[in-house]
Amino acid sequence: MIPPEQNAAFVAAMEDVLEVCRQPHDPRHPVVAMDEQPVQLVKETRWPIPARPGQPRRIDYEYERAGTAAAFVFTAPLAHWRRWSVRPRRTATDWAEALRVLIEDDSPDAERVVLICDNLNTHTIGAFYETFPPAAARSLVERLEIHHAPKHGSWLNVAECELSMLTRQCLHGRTGSIAALEEKVRSWEDDRNHRQCGVQWHFTTADARVSLRRLHPQVQLS
Repeated sequence: MIPPEQNAAFVAAMEDVLEVCRQPHDPRHPVVAMDEQPVQLVKETRWPIPARPGQPRRIDYEYERAGTAAAFVFTAPLAHWRRWSVRPRRTATDWAEALRVLIEDDSPDAERVVLICDNLNTHTIGAFYETFPPAAARSLVERLEIHHAPKHGSWLNVAECELSMLTRQCLHGRTGSIAALEEKVRSWEDDRNHRQCGVQWHFTTADARVSLRRLHPQVQLS
């Protein structure tokens, strides 16, 4: 989605995220992008018939809805690493707990985690204070630097590349429970981490000032 023309707020957030993406890899200040999406859980009502020579696998068209889950992705493109977190919901508390794991477990030696995420109402510093005691919340916040992608600019979040890959390669077919979904996602995640899959991000602030110049306010110089 592209915002209306001459949108200063969009340009400011866009250039901030693009400058963060230019930073070289630094284990002390890793750049991590995160995104999330809901997943519909669906159970089979009849066991599929396995494939045989000359006969493809057959699946009955009937199914049973089994609720929803939320898939959170954290990816460090320059480190060729990603981690998925499957949770029952996608509330502010779920986001804060997923960030705690990122900061304390995934990045224990980092001075500060530089996070790129969408500008949702759950992606705020206040989420930590809703979830943890004040001292614990402050300890996490002091090790986190958040950069929000602009409204209508989620395509600037490199984590969307991981979401796209997950959807196309892993989420096809029916999954009837959170446990089954987590097992499927974990296997896919381990394979991509083992193969050191990364993302080559080439779009820069200089590119944006040319190809998206209509978004920049027309400043009248005196």
